[in-house]
Amino acid sequence: RKSAGWRNPSFSWPSFEAPTLRILSQNRLSGTVPDTLATISSLTDIRLAYNNLSGPIPAQLFQVARYNFSGNNLTCGANFAHPCASSSPYQGSSRGSKIGVVLGTVGGVIGLLIIGALFIICNGRRKGHLREVFVDVSGEDDRRIAFGQLKRFAWRELQLATDNFSEKNVLGQGGFGKVYKGALPDGTKIAVKRLTDYESPGGEAAFLREVELISVAVHRNLLRLIGFCTTQTERLLVYPFMQNLSVAYRLREFKPGEPILDWNARKRVAIGTARGLEYLHEHCNPKIIHRDVKAANVLLDEGFEPVVGDFGLAKLVDVQKTSVTTQVRGTMGHIAPEYLSTGKSSERTDVFGYGIMLLEVVTGQRAIDFSRLEEEDDVLLLDHVKKLQREGNLDAIVDRNLNNSFDRQEVEMMMQIALLCTQGSPEDRPSMSEVVRMLEGEGLAERWEEWQQVEVTRREDYERMQQRFDWGEDSIYNQDAIELSAGR
Repeated sequence: RKSAGWRNPSFSWPSFEAPTLRILSQNRLSGTVPDTLATISSLTDIRLAYNNLSGPIPAQLFQVARYNFSGNNLTCGANFAHPCASSSPYQGSSRGSKIGVVLGTVGGVIGLLIIGALFIICNGRRKGHLREVFVDVSGEDDRRIAFGQLKRFAWRELQLATDNFSEKNVLGQGGFGKVYKGALPDGTKIAVKRLTDYESPGGEAAFLREVELISVAVHRNLLRLIGFCTTQTERLLVYPFMQNLSVAYRLREFKPGEPILDWNARKRVAIGTARGLEYLHEHCNPKIIHRDVKAANVLLDEGFEPVVGDFGLAKLVDVQKTSVTTQVRGTMGHIAPEYLSTGKSSERTDVFGYGIMLLEVVTGQRAIDFSRLEEEDDVLLLDHVKKLQREGNLDAIVDRNLNNSFDRQEVEMMMQIALLCTQGSPEDRPSMSEVVRMLEGEGLAERWEEWQQVEVTRREDYERMQQRFDWGEDSIYNQDAIELSAGR
């Protein structure tokens, strides 16, 4: 039966025989609500929302358990006695609503389980934070290495941080690979050392050595290791990025307009580097020998404070074991003579390298410079400085970039300490703790007086040896040309 009050050309009203549910929402119905609907005694749910109906609603329909007349122009709502929709919820009889309830319940339970698992994991990590042990996955490295508080980075994380290890982010290149500038998602700037030959004994040993060294060496003048990354084909070390790069850069490679190291900054480099090496030698057990101390391996933070970096060539030496090595590591011009000739390194090897670094800081020059051959025979910076020191030509020693803005007495003090540190015999060199005290003004005068006496004697012996081997006037290398007779 179809009421005359309902008009929709595409809609055919079904039979009203004993229905309990009528859902006719959004059917473009117009006209008035037929009274015949109110005569259905078994009706429990009627929905006529969002049609074009108008006029009064039979009062009996408001007695139905669930109804909805919203979206029409009917006598219900805020200005009428009855609301347009009942307050009782609709039956969840549809399959979709039942599935939604089930999925919601299951999802809630799973969410609670995940939250609980994360809480347990985080709590366990917090307890083991002071000494966490990382184990490489199968096929990478089966050794267990204790890494303290270092973070283990994912390869993808460092790949994104360095823009896929772009060449434009290369900060430098060392003996075991390149160093890249990068940035973590939180904005932290980092330097990533990518070891390209870790599969060789030297490369892999360098990685393990550097990680272990940093885990036991923590000092304000030592470069702090943030973390590491290992894969089947890669070994990477992650450091904080040093805003002002290295001392060598600030001495010789800075760009126009960039600040140079003034004398006060150079003094901080001298004392800070000395304290860092003193810590490695005398406060670490077993002691740590750097073996490549130079201006390029002393970095500068945002406040131009020095930190000793690049432990790739360092050696962890047990005090009860020999320090003889089968392979000399270091940079020419910075290597102590006994280390170069015998392969035997010790903390006095680092003292020699520190002395050469002091000469770099004062003069601004490289440890080896072949351009000096144009004017003299001294290629090594040490020989060049000794010659100028004997001549008393201090002004020719000091870096011209300082523009005479330096303390003459402090320059003399630093030169004296450098020459004490670079004596040929390792037993004659001071320890790094003695160097720190001399930089602070204690004990230098006595050591310098002893050095001068030894140096005078050594110089006299050297000159006598030269005279002994000088050729006389009859030497075949010193004869005048002799006119030969005519051919026969």
